[in-house]
Amino acid sequence: MKMFSVAHKTVFVVDHCPYMAESSRQQVECDVLTKSRAQGVIPLAPVSKSLWTCAVECSMEYCRILFDVYPKDKLVNYIVSDSEFHILNTWRREDQSTHELMSALAAVGPPNPREDPECCSILHGLVAAVEALCKITELQHEKRTALMDTAERVANRGRIICLTNAKSDTHVRMLEDCIQETISEQNKLAAGSDRLMAIQQCDLVLVHIYPQGEETLVSDRPKKEISPLLTSEVHSVRAGRHLASKLNILVQQHFDLASTTITNIPMKEEQHANTSANYDVELLHHRDAHIEFFKSGDLHMAGTSTRENGVKETMTLKWCTPRTNSIELHYCTGAYRISPTDVNSRPSSCLTNFLLNGRSVLLEQPRKSGSKVISHMLSSHGGEIFLHVLNSNRSTLEDPPSISEGCGGRVTDYRITDFGEFMRDNRLTPVAESSHDPSGKLPVERAKGQLERYTRYWPMIISQTTIFNMQAVVPLANLIVKELLTEEDLLTCQKTIYNLVDMERKSDPLPISTVGSRGKGPKRDEQYRIMWNELETLVKTHAGATDRHQRVLDCIIACRSKPPEEEERKKRGRKREDREDRTEKNGSKEAEDKSWQESERLKGLLEKEDQESEVIKDSPDSPEPLIKKPRLISEDVQPPERAKGPATLLSMWTNRITVANSRKHQEFFGRASSVNSKFELYQHLKEENGIDTHENGKAAR
Repeated sequence: MKMFSVAHKTVFVVDHCPYMAESSRQQVECDVLTKSRAQGVIPLAPVSKSLWTCAVECSMEYCRILFDVYPKDKLVNYIVSDSEFHILNTWRREDQSTHELMSALAAVGPPNPREDPECCSILHGLVAAVEALCKITELQHEKRTALMDTAERVANRGRIICLTNAKSDTHVRMLEDCIQETISEQNKLAAGSDRLMAIQQCDLVLVHIYPQGEETLVSDRPKKEISPLLTSEVHSVRAGRHLASKLNILVQQHFDLASTTITNIPMKEEQHANTSANYDVELLHHRDAHIEFFKSGDLHMAGTSTRENGVKETMTLKWCTPRTNSIELHYCTGAYRISPTDVNSRPSSCLTNFLLNGRSVLLEQPRKSGSKVISHMLSSHGGEIFLHVLNSNRSTLEDPPSISEGCGGRVTDYRITDFGEFMRDNRLTPVAESSHDPSGKLPVERAKGQLERYTRYWPMIISQTTIFNMQAVVPLANLIVKELLTEEDLLTCQKTIYNLVDMERKSDPLPISTVGSRGKGPKRDEQYRIMWNELETLVKTHAGATDRHQRVLDCIIACRSKPPEEEERKKRGRKREDREDRTEKNGSKEAEDKSWQESERLKGLLEKEDQESEVIKDSPDSPEPLIKKPRLISEDVQPPERAKGPATLLSMWTNRITVANSRKHQEFFGRASSVNSKFELYQHLKEENGIDTHENGKAAR
């Protein structure tokens, strides 16, 4: 593997010819900060930047982001071209800063519109850019010195970004031909010199800048290979904010950067000191900070958003109220330098100062429901701000998974036996140099291909799979991973599928895992639906290999589409299972009620016996209290009928309290001899007056 990619060297060539002094026609208001204007005062007229100013500002923003994220190993050489070329810096590390470049640009000054256009050309700068790519950087020299025997491993690649105002597509092709010829000439010179290196790859990015309101004469073109050493792409962009957005996208593509937007940042308002508002700040960093999202596929949960050009540009993370200092340790899996997209904005400045003062900010994924997941943290180290990736999954430090019986771990049902067979099937052995594959593939490439096919779908845990726990599916699972299927293999796979259909018709049980589920688990139809879905997933991963693989998938799809009479039979089977479940539940409820009543009756008897055994005396002269025998079951009071259906917790508790209270006292005479819960008072007065009482409590003459 050769060292140093194309991103190691970047040469900016900015056109300084007279036509770059033309206005971009994008107006900038200068009077927007004036709150009140006295009468008679003429407002300031808006101004517009030149094409040269737009090119310099956007290219310097490109360099600022590059220097923030890669302060050491990514280098920039800046060249200005008019009647001759002007090299503003070198590949040395001390020249790699925006301060050096801005000082050099100030010395160059703006383009002179009165200069003769015929004497100026962008070709001077492009030729100088190719010569600069042939020069050895300090990092390349260190690697070549350390690898004297294998110095050829140190590659020399680079990228040229040209900002100009081209005349037409023909003019662009002429520039490409000039660069190709220059590369060939410089490579010949480098072959006989120890101070130069031949260019092995050069990427040309030509950005055509034209004013607002004009039609472009240069068409966009994606990356195209001009020669084995040169590739070229063309971007036609309007000056102003469009050019800034385009270079922001290019710097992300060239250096594997990604964007993260921090939302809901609380900040004090300048106008109202007692109020605060929420702001957003966009940060650029290495793409690996989002690698966990790409692995898990949770990009939609992390809040990705797109912009006008349709490129997925930013990922949203929410601000968490900082309750941590930098002294606290977090389990981080990576740390990446960041660079604000709009470095001069007030929210970016406040966030940067807040972090540089030693504070840390936790960031969470925006979720509509469920608990919040803190996935990142912003913190500074040595004056540089880093985006830390926090481990939101199970930590390998605190709870390692258990492979065999023993202490630690929550996962114990790994497919250990199947993994042993997997290793046996993919074991590497030495091969003779003479025995090569007729197709021309090296043995190591064939081994990698086989390993990739075997691992396209391979669940690691027993409870996460059904088909790999079934002996009936083993023939198909072993054959479908093959690179080529014979006709006999196809028949075996189809026979396996038909056997599964027959098992479903007979309603044979499947080895469905019930870990973590309550009750009997899923219904029989649901079990087979899970099995068919998993089998289809396995076969789909290999369906594109050959036509026979596709025929296996077609067979599964055909068998899954059941006829109407089969569906009716399945419905009847489901109804019968539901009736059996209801009968089983009712029987268990009745048994629970009987056992509850019996236990309450025995408990009441034991409590009463304990009370009778105690003799309570207030004083030595007080008589012993009368011994009252409990009335266990009254003939008059009938036990309430149990309501149909399962008894509720309230009714069971009420019955218990009623039975317990009835045993603690002697029932009132009136309540015991009442009729329909009614008892007539003052009966002796009616008897004295000669009035008879009726047995139902009503008076009768």
